[in-house]
Amino acid sequence: MSQISPGDPTRNGFIGQSEPASTFRPPHVKFFKQRPPVEHRPLPALRQPAAEIRHVHALLRVENLAHRLWEPAAGRGAIVNVLRAAGHDVLASDLVDYGVPGQASARDFLMERRADVDAIVTNPPFKSAEEFVARALDLCPRVIMLLRLAFLESDRRRHILENRGLARVHVFRKRLPMMHRDGWEGRKANSGMAFAWFVWNRAHAGPATINRVSWETAQ
Repeated sequence: MSQISPGDPTRNGFIGQSEPASTFRPPHVKFFKQRPPVEHRPLPALRQPAAEIRHVHALLRVENLAHRLWEPAAGRGAIVNVLRAAGHDVLASDLVDYGVPGQASARDFLMERRADVDAIVTNPPFKSAEEFVARALDLCPRVIMLLRLAFLESDRRRHILENRGLARVHVFRKRLPMMHRDGWEGRKANSGMAFAWFVWNRAHAGPATINRVSWETAQ
């Protein structure tokens, strides 16, 4: 019979077991108790504090929106619900599944190839805002986006800000409230950035009009 040295990898439970395989413990390995199964809880209920949707009401006061709309970054429905309540037929979609009834999930807007709607209205993801605008302009004749006012600045955005039908920029007189997480009951802070509704229309020619609006009142 061959001899197995103490450093031989066949020792203990592989070849010529010196102890039962069921009790074998490799050296220098710690064993932990099995973690209990994760409890899958339902998503929190949709919360839309009035201060967080007033910017949508402000848009409705200054723009005559078409009936058939698409919100491709719908999230939990802050924009969608206001538009539907105002009588618009809104297609709601998002890349993430938020469990919101009447909303399509797992739809990557940047991969879309057609839009059977009259206008696209959304607050795009911060890091993909430029790509969202470009895709929307290719898909639809009318595009309305909630964007940072500084979006107007960059020279690299010339292809979407110039000669693409940017008609109006509705700048909020006061900073918008922060979009707090679901269930937040603390102090409602204002955003550190200036925002505006940007409105594109393929039929528009010439410079854009800058308009000051308020999210607090009907002024």
